[in-house]
Amino acid sequence: MRKRYLIEVANNDQMIVLCPQAIMSNQSIKKIAFGSKSLDVDFLAHPEKKDRIVISKKIRDILQFPNFEIPLHLFFQDQTLFIGPLIGIFTAGFTPFPLKPIGERSSIFAKLLSVNKSVGALPFVFGEQHIDWDQAQIKGYFYHENNWKVIDIPFPNVIYDRLPNRKSERNPSLKKVKDRLQKDYLIPWYNPGFFNKLDIYERLQQEDSVTNYLPETHPFTSFSSIETMLSNYGHVYVKPINGSLGLGVHQIIYDKQTGAYFCRYRDSEGVNRLRKFTSLEGLFHSVFTNKSLGSMIVQQGIHLLKTEKRSIDFRVHTNKDAEGTWHLTAIAAKIAGLGSVTTHVRSGGEVKTLKEIFPEEKSKLFSEKLTEAALLLSKALERNMEGIIGEIGFDLGIDLNGDIWLFEANSKPGRSIFTHPDLKKFDLLTRKLSIAFAVFLTEQSILYPEEIFK
Repeated sequence: MRKRYLIEVANNDQMIVLCPQAIMSNQSIKKIAFGSKSLDVDFLAHPEKKDRIVISKKIRDILQFPNFEIPLHLFFQDQTLFIGPLIGIFTAGFTPFPLKPIGERSSIFAKLLSVNKSVGALPFVFGEQHIDWDQAQIKGYFYHENNWKVIDIPFPNVIYDRLPNRKSERNPSLKKVKDRLQKDYLIPWYNPGFFNKLDIYERLQQEDSVTNYLPETHPFTSFSSIETMLSNYGHVYVKPINGSLGLGVHQIIYDKQTGAYFCRYRDSEGVNRLRKFTSLEGLFHSVFTNKSLGSMIVQQGIHLLKTEKRSIDFRVHTNKDAEGTWHLTAIAAKIAGLGSVTTHVRSGGEVKTLKEIFPEEKSKLFSEKLTEAALLLSKALERNMEGIIGEIGFDLGIDLNGDIWLFEANSKPGRSIFTHPDLKKFDLLTRKLSIAFAVFLTEQSILYPEEIFK
């Protein structure tokens, strides 16, 4: 683990920075930088201060360094000492209420920002309206000592994209902010965008290491193509290409004995439905009346493992760490609600640990298989997607033969599995690594900018 240093503020106006002797003997330093601000100063070795950097009040004010006692990382390049990282978390949906500045999501962001000391970073939340382009500064929302504080700070070293939905992602003014901060200010931006199911499938098809995890998937084109898939697999799923939370998912089942078609789905009233039809056309005309079939995909049905006659799938989280390495950070089993087409909690689903469902030997085997699949898929997605990816939430299934299947990859995974008491420690781990990855990105952007911005 990299050594971190406290930043101590001395009550004077001298343009002098005191550093530990070990740093001064290895470096020729003439500048200090915090976020996008840098300053020419004099550096002196301080034999007694081995764990801290001492800056004057004047330097702190010019750099707009917040008065938080958090040990931070040091980076060196071009005779400049960079302290940080300063991490901007970009989102939308701010309110005028000081105790809940980001509405109902305030508690989620408070928990995310609270890993600052354990990671050694200064994360803050901001939106488009908090940017002062003329002064190159931001009104950042920090969560410090159980309170929200708004502080003027420089542009950050990196930005973590936490826009809440596809609508905000498509907002032209928010897209403009993103482009400007990336292109004009060369700030790395990680976890951009929401994944598109068909796009993910088509890109992963190019990767031999993961094609065995991909169920057959096609854009909706005709009833005959669905008939063929039903003949091959017995059932298929029809899903929105850009759907989330299990909304709009329909399971279509063909009974070869009777020639009947069944459709399982959740209706607009939130009721799980199972309806029978004599023809596929009749099913579609009745169930999909107001839906644009051009924005749907058709996916091979998998005969999943079950418990108490209820299907099981798995939410698996992966994160990159402060060294830029992928890790498996959480696995949870999700059990479908009675009569539900998905395993989502809002449809009556339950979250369980693998040990609660399977005997120890099977739990260990399935955990190993899911881990291997998730890490291979993470690396394959990283190679094939634009932008910088630091975390992914996978929905994976295991069929009756023990084979793994990818149903969905989420660039901004939900956190409902962490309500389970035995998964709370993994909640903390995923939050820590999602911020720790910014340490790696900061170092890369300072030392090897051509790699980040190629």
